[in-house]
Amino acid sequence: MSVARFFDEMSYGPAPESDAEARAWLARHVAGFGHFIGGQFVAPQNGGYFDTSDPAKDKPLARVAQGDAADIDAAVKAARAAQTGWAALPGHARARHLYALARAVQRHARLFAVVEALDNGKPIREARDIDVPLVARHFYHHAGWAQLQETEFADQMPVGVVGQIIPWNFPLLMLAWKVAPALALGNTVVLKPAEFTPLTALLFAEIAAAAGLPPGILNIVTGDGSTGAALVVHPGIDKIAFTGSTDVGRLIREQSAGSGKSLTLELGGKSPFIVFEDADIDAAIEGIVDGIWFNQGQVCCAGSRLLVQEGIAEPFLARLKDRMGKLRVGAPLDKSIDLGAIVAPVQLARIKELVAAGIADGADCYQPSLDLPQDGCFYPPTLLTGVETASRVAQEEIFGPVLVAMTFRTPDEAVMLANNSRFGLAASVWSETIGLALDIAPKLLAGVVWINGTNLFDAAVGFGGYRESGYGREGGREGAYEYLKPRAWAGRKQRKALPQPPQKETAAGTGLPSIDRTAKLFIAGKQVRPDGNYVRPVLAPDGRLLGEVGEGSRKDIRNAVAAARGADGWAKVSAHNRAQILYYLAENLSARTAEFADRIDAMTGCGAGEAQHEVEATINRLFSYGAWADKFEGSVHVPPIRGVALAMHEPIGVVGVACPDEAPLLSLISLVAPLIALGNRVVIVASERHPLSATDLYQIIETSDVPAGVINIVTGPRGELVKTLAQHDDVDALWVFATPEDATVAERLSIGNLKRIFTDYGFAIDWFDRAAAEGPIFLRQAVQVKNIWIPYGE
Repeated sequence: MSVARFFDEMSYGPAPESDAEARAWLARHVAGFGHFIGGQFVAPQNGGYFDTSDPAKDKPLARVAQGDAADIDAAVKAARAAQTGWAALPGHARARHLYALARAVQRHARLFAVVEALDNGKPIREARDIDVPLVARHFYHHAGWAQLQETEFADQMPVGVVGQIIPWNFPLLMLAWKVAPALALGNTVVLKPAEFTPLTALLFAEIAAAAGLPPGILNIVTGDGSTGAALVVHPGIDKIAFTGSTDVGRLIREQSAGSGKSLTLELGGKSPFIVFEDADIDAAIEGIVDGIWFNQGQVCCAGSRLLVQEGIAEPFLARLKDRMGKLRVGAPLDKSIDLGAIVAPVQLARIKELVAAGIADGADCYQPSLDLPQDGCFYPPTLLTGVETASRVAQEEIFGPVLVAMTFRTPDEAVMLANNSRFGLAASVWSETIGLALDIAPKLLAGVVWINGTNLFDAAVGFGGYRESGYGREGGREGAYEYLKPRAWAGRKQRKALPQPPQKETAAGTGLPSIDRTAKLFIAGKQVRPDGNYVRPVLAPDGRLLGEVGEGSRKDIRNAVAAARGADGWAKVSAHNRAQILYYLAENLSARTAEFADRIDAMTGCGAGEAQHEVEATINRLFSYGAWADKFEGSVHVPPIRGVALAMHEPIGVVGVACPDEAPLLSLISLVAPLIALGNRVVIVASERHPLSATDLYQIIETSDVPAGVINIVTGPRGELVKTLAQHDDVDALWVFATPEDATVAERLSIGNLKRIFTDYGFAIDWFDRAAAEGPIFLRQAVQVKNIWIPYGE
């Protein structure tokens, strides 16, 4: 064939990458890879090994240790022994270690890329040009946080020993996302890589030891799901960071309930790719190629749902099909291919099963005529059109190179279709009208939104989801906080239970009875009787009857949640106006200081002076959150692209709040004020022992311009009401500051919609201590961060 013919046809020949060095490294470990524990490779205690496979050839690649509970225990002990000394190092010393790791990754970049392509099946170009450079970037970036920790996170301390479980789609990059911030901020790590793809984690461990990382700081235990399960339940783990499927995330949430472990979940997605009529069509089609066929579609944030405006749908899909025909599927080490191999036969079978289900539901399937390799796990790029919104392929994560297409007419319809998913990880918006794109982005229920781009990542920009895509962030300042805990909360002691005293009988008299003041519930801006029409007594410490409150039930919680959901306009109220309402609440409370102080003294027996102090502290706290309302703002990240990323603070939505018995007025306001200051609506379960401080607030709320449904108060049996809130799928988060049992119930029963749980696990907080009970500790929990990527230039 002549050179001229190559230029005429623009056809590609093979461009194989040598795997000689990678094969030599594998040959040095032909006897099998052990676990990396305490700075060295050790044999599994049960003697078990398993084979990993090359998905492009479906042949064994390496022999790897099968970890069990004993191996996990040894790794946790090594990490615990090393953690105190590691955290005690100056930030500069830890930074030096992370810089060394970043440089080591760069020195061995080609080896990492080839091993990753062999182990995972992804194209060598993606591993070489995207994954490995981002790995180095994460270690460089977080070395900077280590250097600055003593000033930027002075009020925080390391979590401790962190268990990390990573998936098979980005084995090395996921390691960097998790290991870099954990080590930078003084934690030690036990990492469990995916069963299918453990090799680059083991290579990294070997190179990290050679780079001088001290023993015990990073430990790696390989194995299947049972190994990860042993890590989750180990009592020596202080935090679990998990990336993987939503189903496994639910299981981890359930198994870790009540353990006190911090938890970060980065789960599945079904991300919308929205194309408006005025979009640059050629650019959008290339964006789709990157959005769904990058890494064979095995990406949690893959743009797997194409929503295209009706006016351009027909020509757009025709041009997309033409582009699909030019994609090349082949051996991962061929530098000229676009799609490599699916990671394993079981995943390939799932993709085929879901596509068949989509066709059975009425979808039209288009697959270009491409030459697929005869061996290995390969699947062609696939487009499903004519898909109904309720179809399995429109709702379930396929995790393969399959794009589902639907149309819309108006921007509002685009938003409704985009949000018609239980997931909320990422979204992509394509329009040449920047005002339209920036109007749509905040309306999308997703943790990351790319404008005229897709699959953009950087260590400085947080990544994570809403709803069943999990909670917590990785990357940036917000991701750093996931590996820290408040210094002011150290040394707390378990909250003491306040038993109900026996009720004294009231002596009969001849005078007029007092006017009944039985407190009702407060729902949708009104005082309402409890559904069951039962009441419970409120007693003074000496047993005197102070009053009665409603006995709230499941139906009352349902009504309160519905009222809160209906008050979604509160999130659209300007921060300045929310601040004014908080100031108004403080003003009206101030006018009734003596009344509230008398009530607190009567309920708790704390004394007039202490009760007066509590009311004054409550007024002060309202003023503080009025001040914070328009100042706890997002930030602008400047990643290494031509553009910016806006880290926007958005309200979570409807939040349940279970209040403690101590400082009943101050603790309630300390929990509620940050939430409403930042645009959330609340359903409050008042102190079970001292609920009258909450019911006395009704008149303050009613006269302070608080819109109906923003604050709802239910009294009654706290444990039962917390259980109901945890099970309610229209509650977006739950704050539980009560007993350890309440915290356990909240975490275990929250798995239905994976709502965020914020709890003190029954450890009492000094509500008068502003460092422990006010400010960013609570404000960070009252928002979710959405990162909107905005490129600029031609």
